[in-house]
Order: sequence, then structure tokens, then C-alpha cells
Amino acid sequence: MSHIGKNTGLFTRIAKSVSSAAGHPATFIAAVAIVVIWAASGPVFKFGDTWQLVINTGTTIITFLMVFLIQNSQNRDTESMQIKLDELICVVKEANDALLDLEELDQKEIDRIRQCFIAKARRSHESRDRDANDAIMGEGQDPQSPGGNDGH
Repeated sequence: MSHIGKNTGLFTRIAKSVSSAAGHPATFIAAVAIVVIWAASGPVFKFGDTWQLVINTGTTIITFLMVFLIQNSQNRDTESMQIKLDELICVVKEANDALLDLEELDQKEIDRIRQCFIAKARRSHESRDRDANDAIMGEGQDPQSPGGNDGH
């Protein structure tokens, strides 16, 4: 289980604990066991409406509550990762500081910046391919010429 500090709020402590427990293999096995027991009890309850209502209500309530816990966990993880990435941008001298608040921009601006990085990556790939060709062919050599022979 992850470390849960004393200065953490009650909801955060509960959310971390439940998220950790929910992700454990034993919890999955317990959930499967509950479903198997419920299914096996079908003949006893003549597969009636109440029997079906028990599993439907139980799973609905658990799903409803887990949505909030999962979202809380994702929000914390995303914010923590963002802070770590911001720190990396701050310590790299060549980094573009304008990217520090990227998550605050609207989608059009993010798409525009993304296109700039796609173009930069394309230029980098083209340059790398050119450098690889130069290394294979020998720098400055015409790829059409037969390798420095005089044709004999």
C-alpha cells in the first residue's frame, strides 16, 4: 500500500486506501466469489425479482461510489505528474517555459502547439535519415555515381 501522510485529508486517505484495496487481486477474487455465490443461490430464491435486484443494486452502488474514488485518484495522479513535468521543464535550460501551463490552454491552442512538435519531429526524422544516408554513401558523394571509380 502507498504511504498516506498524516497531513492528508480524510477523503483523500479513504480514497487512497479504497483504491489500493480495489486494485488488489484478492479484491477481484472476492468479487468473483460474491457473484458465484449469488448465481448459486438463484435456485434457492427461484431466480426471482428480489434475487436479481440484490446483485443489480449492489453492483450499481459500488460502481457509483468507485467512479468518484477513481476520478479523485486520477486527478491526484495527473496533478502530481504535471508538477513533476513542470519541474523538469524548469531545470532544462533549452526547454520552452511557455509549455508550463499547457493544461490551461484551450483545445485549439493545444492542437496548434502539437502540430509544431509534429513538424519538428518530422524535420528531425528527415535530418536523421539524411545523416544515415550520408554515412552509408560517404559524405558529399553523389548517390548516383558508382563509388568513386572512373567508370572502368
